[in-house]
Amino acid sequence: MREINKVEFGLRTIRAGVRTQYARDTAYLNESLMLTGDLNVAVVPWIVQFRIKDPYNYLFKVRNVRSTLRDLAEATMRLVVGDRSINEVISKREEIADQAKLLLQKELDEAQTGINVVTIEMKKTNVPEPVQPSFNEVNQAVQEKERMIYQAREEYNKAIPAAKGNAEKTIKSAEGYALDRINRAKGDAARFLALYAEYKKAEDVTRRRLYLETLKDVVPSLGSKYIMDAEQTNFLPLLNLGREKGVEEK
Repeated sequence: MREINKVEFGLRTIRAGVRTQYARDTAYLNESLMLTGDLNVAVVPWIVQFRIKDPYNYLFKVRNVRSTLRDLAEATMRLVVGDRSINEVISKREEIADQAKLLLQKELDEAQTGINVVTIEMKKTNVPEPVQPSFNEVNQAVQEKERMIYQAREEYNKAIPAAKGNAEKTIKSAEGYALDRINRAKGDAARFLALYAEYKKAEDVTRRRLYLETLKDVVPSLGSKYIMDAEQTNFLPLLNLGREKGVEEK
């Protein structure tokens, strides 16, 4: 009852030690060949370590305990692997081993084998050698797909916030422009109404003031100005107008 025994599937121990050596002969291959949930074939070698917890059941309840253990262990492992994808079988060995241990212990107890499963150790899982190149190509394609999806999402996360920011900026700018135009219009209307109110109080004075203010803005933009005497009859002086200025500029 104190001894820990083991049963191996898909391999056999040649030499035990710190670096245990295993034999993976083709004779053991059928034990580890399994169909996964996504219809791929995987090579799943594993080891079941157990201890006898009930000697009476172990000796008298089952005719061939080790053979029953092998059959139940293989059926349990195939059941667990059949519910997983090939990638899960390769990358989640510990999780599969824990689930298989619970199910196998339940089957062994129902069969009254008197066996207690100590641990299930899954060795390196892979696909059969003939399909490994194709499997690697598929994995590379999947990784490339994930990389492109990641890049697309990264570009999306950059472009969308930038576009939203530009849209928000444009909206704010338009709202500011509209508010400025409205305020300007209200100001112009208020000035016009105030001016009109003053105009109604003194029309002549207001009209003259408007005229003078308009001339003040317009006259400076007219350039050179010549004021002529209304009684001027001789046109000779007019011929040299502007020439002095031209000479000075040269």
